[in-house]
Amino acid sequence: MSDDQALPRFVTTFEPHHGIAVPVADGVQRLTAPNPSPFTFHGTNTYIVGQKSVCVIDPGPDDDAHFDALMAALKGRDVTHIAVSHTHRDHSPLARRLKDKTRAVVVAEGPHRPARPLFQGEVNPFAESSDTDFVPDRTLADGESLEGDGWRLSAVHTPGHTANHAAFALEDAGILFSADHVMAWATSIVAPPDGAMSDYMASLDRLLERQDSLYLPGHGGPVEDPQTFVRALRTHRLMREEAILARIRSGDRSIADMVKVIYATTDPRLHGAAALSVLAHLEDLVERGQVVTEGAPRLLGDYRPG
Repeated sequence: MSDDQALPRFVTTFEPHHGIAVPVADGVQRLTAPNPSPFTFHGTNTYIVGQKSVCVIDPGPDDDAHFDALMAALKGRDVTHIAVSHTHRDHSPLARRLKDKTRAVVVAEGPHRPARPLFQGEVNPFAESSDTDFVPDRTLADGESLEGDGWRLSAVHTPGHTANHAAFALEDAGILFSADHVMAWATSIVAPPDGAMSDYMASLDRLLERQDSLYLPGHGGPVEDPQTFVRALRTHRLMREEAILARIRSGDRSIADMVKVIYATTDPRLHGAAALSVLAHLEDLVERGQVVTEGAPRLLGDYRPG
């Protein structure tokens, strides 16, 4: 198989149907929030699981129009649970308003936390994107389930994008709500200190051990051949790692110089996130001894072959 064949085939055609809950699987509806951006694609997907007694997965940003559309879609149904995949502000904040309105139980892996402590003098570049006020009513251990009328969801811990990221498996349906860990339209952002590349890769490996037949992600459309797609994502990350090593071997010492070459065709608005992704790879490479730097890996660090 060629490298091109091994890479993920991203699907960027997607109709968000803002304001309308559309069926995407048996007993599952999707409502996309009107918060499009280079990081969120057409917006954050909120899912409604069940018929009479339902669980809302990732209520989304604190947006009036999205809240009104969600309440309209839920009319006549009992919301028993609100499941939050992770604590970025495009996924979790609306849980508070929805809980106040429905008295549902909010569940998640846990509150927001970084994958590692901040170094002295380090600033978290995604601090404003983190919902540090979020506190679930109930934390879900890996594999722990919650149930409603005709459905059962189990937590699948998938750290990497954030330390507290969790996917949710709809048992007996072969469906995994993969949130931001695996998406059909683009790769997930892994940005220290909130995320960690070693965690992300381990979480991909974990999904390869499962037998899900469909992923419903946090942004964009479904992933319809999950095993093939996840293997391709893993290959893509390993190729990016090799590209970073190649730039260091060729003489690049700074992340900025690496980004200029490796992400030459990427939207410049995403170069800041790209630099953080390179940093995530470098943290892993330094830990494994393939790259050396003075002190801890940093955005402005100097990197050399191990």
